[in-house]
Amino acid sequence: MLTARRRAAGLAVALVGSLLLASCGEGSDGGSSDGKTLKLWHYEGPDSAMGAAWKEAIKEFEDTHPGVKVTFEEKGFEQIQKTAPMVLNSDDAPDLMEYNKGNATAGLLSKQGLLTDLSAEVGKRGWDKSLSAGVRTTSQYDAQGVMGSGKWYGIPNYAEYTMVFYNKDLFAQHGVKVPTTFDELTTAMDAFKAKGVTPLANAGAEYMAQQYLYQLALSKADRSWVDKYELYKGKTDFHDAAWTYGAETFADWVKKGYIAKTSSGAKAEDAGVAFIAGKNPILFSGSWWYGRFKAENKFAWSTSLWPGSNMTLGSGGNLWVVPKGSKNKELAYDFIDITMKKNIQNLLGNKGGVPVSADPAAITDPQAKSLIENFNTVSDRDGLAFYPDWPVPGFYDVLVSETQKLITGSTEPDAYLDALQKAYDAGAPKQ
Repeated sequence: MLTARRRAAGLAVALVGSLLLASCGEGSDGGSSDGKTLKLWHYEGPDSAMGAAWKEAIKEFEDTHPGVKVTFEEKGFEQIQKTAPMVLNSDDAPDLMEYNKGNATAGLLSKQGLLTDLSAEVGKRGWDKSLSAGVRTTSQYDAQGVMGSGKWYGIPNYAEYTMVFYNKDLFAQHGVKVPTTFDELTTAMDAFKAKGVTPLANAGAEYMAQQYLYQLALSKADRSWVDKYELYKGKTDFHDAAWTYGAETFADWVKKGYIAKTSSGAKAEDAGVAFIAGKNPILFSGSWWYGRFKAENKFAWSTSLWPGSNMTLGSGGNLWVVPKGSKNKELAYDFIDITMKKNIQNLLGNKGGVPVSADPAAITDPQAKSLIENFNTVSDRDGLAFYPDWPVPGFYDVLVSETQKLITGSTEPDAYLDALQKAYDAGAPKQ
């Protein structure tokens, strides 16, 4: 997420949520401290699976560290995304923070010397043994800030991936079959459009729109294509068959009314709320929405992997990183360790997250089991394709603005791909 997670949502991010802040501990690069507080940042919403798990982790941390207090204040994903380099270069740096993974985010901070090398701690505490190869990719960065090898600068204690969310009640109301193939998906969108319903919830102002387009491209791609784009293992051509299909199909979906032109200015939160309100029958986004949808959807709903594609957006979750200026690194390591424990991992799984080291027998919620099983399907076929904004610094903003132009019709697919090629080539390492 945006990651945009995205992720996103959401982020998202790409992701939209709240950020928890806290105050500090005992000496390292950042100066003196009272050893009584841990300054912690994270941006998971309190209703999300991660938010619930980290709340329990904070309680356990304080129970096992008498006299130490975790303090926090709320901020947002976008705020941290834009200000982290400046904050981490100041006296206001936290002891521990959640940060977006990828070359353009955590990789860039590691290259700038703003993050602590966690390699020794990883070996000491055995964190690496809990992480599969695909999830581990985003934890390590080389001297150029490229993920996949080198030193450990972050620890993900959950995973994430994208999926299609369906409002089954809306499908039933309009007599439309919930799709299981890509052809059935387009048939369903045609049927909804004919009935005056915009099929897809979308957000052009944040990560969601670019992730639709990237997923379309991924349906024509394979691992070597992803590795060229994300890890620079070869030259990326934005006018190849996959990128061209993605851009042309996305633009065609806008013209057909599957995606509303008015969504160009919408944020991920707007799209998520629209889906919760029953305005759109389909939303494509990440597992970070799962817990919230489970809590707030007032209708029957289901999920599936993107039909007709072996690859989908996803990775290890956002990272716990320890800023170079952290004043209390040992307490930061202790907190990470608690979030990797079985009880916290099991809670995360039952709340609708994707844990990295839960006990499968402890996941009792049927929807949660399905969520984790689908992730395992993607992971087992080496189908995690990361996120489109990761490869180069600043690429997220380029993708947002250029994809908005596709939605409004102010650019064409060929010019869109030209703009992406220019920005990518300017930021990628020279080969």
